[in-house]
Amino acid sequence: MVRNKQILYVLIFIFPLQNGKAAPGSKSRIPQMVASTLGFGQKHDATVDIPLDSMNDPKKKEKELSNWEADLKRRERDIKRREEAVAGAGIPTDDRNWPPFFPIIHHDITNEIPVHAQKLQYLAFASWLGIVLCLTFNVVAVTVCWIKGGGVKIFFLATIYALLGVPLSYVLWYRPLYRAMRTDSAFKFGWFFMFYLLHLGFCIFAAIAPPIVFHGQSLTGILAAVDVFSDHIIVGIFYLVGFGLFCLESLLSFWVLQKVYMFFRGNK
Repeated sequence: MVRNKQILYVLIFIFPLQNGKAAPGSKSRIPQMVASTLGFGQKHDATVDIPLDSMNDPKKKEKELSNWEADLKRRERDIKRREEAVAGAGIPTDDRNWPPFFPIIHHDITNEIPVHAQKLQYLAFASWLGIVLCLTFNVVAVTVCWIKGGGVKIFFLATIYALLGVPLSYVLWYRPLYRAMRTDSAFKFGWFFMFYLLHLGFCIFAAIAPPIVFHGQSLTGILAAVDVFSDHIIVGIFYLVGFGLFCLESLLSFWVLQKVYMFFRGNK
């Protein structure tokens, strides 16, 4: 009898009844126990809310997809506008990759220049390398002349020509041509023509080397070569080689100018 009463108390404790029904405000312990065991006893179980109404509503799904597509297009337009603003400001965004052993400039004709313009771009690049060679050899020849008693001032002038001529030639006419080939910009083509004419004029002037500053001996032109040849044959030979380099650079530059002009007129 006592045991039956204990069982009855336990049932009343688990299932509180009021007139044969569950008491209002009370909760069943069995659903709580089942709910606690479904999470494998973890306190921080993840919950996922799945909106069933949106899954069954094709119009709502279509609206969400259209909103997502519109947002994507807006972001693409924003990125394109920023890129155009950066390009218009002339801010360099390319990585340096040339020369490979010590990258100082960005140069990738194969991947960035159109196929029909790559040959002309390589020709212009050869022209830029040519002026670099001419100015470098000019420093060597003038150094030999200085050692033979030509004076230190012509060495300083030759060094200034090289230190200024190499970077300025790249910034003022080669890089504008490179970007003009990439973007087909008439403004950059015009910039190239203006400064490339100055480059061509300098090459012709250096090949002649008129006796204006220190008898023209700071440049290895023909007049300077004749002047120093009578004093030192070795120096004269160096100057004659420099004269030949400036002549070749002048011819190559004139050819590049003609080719680029024809290319520009053909694309107008």
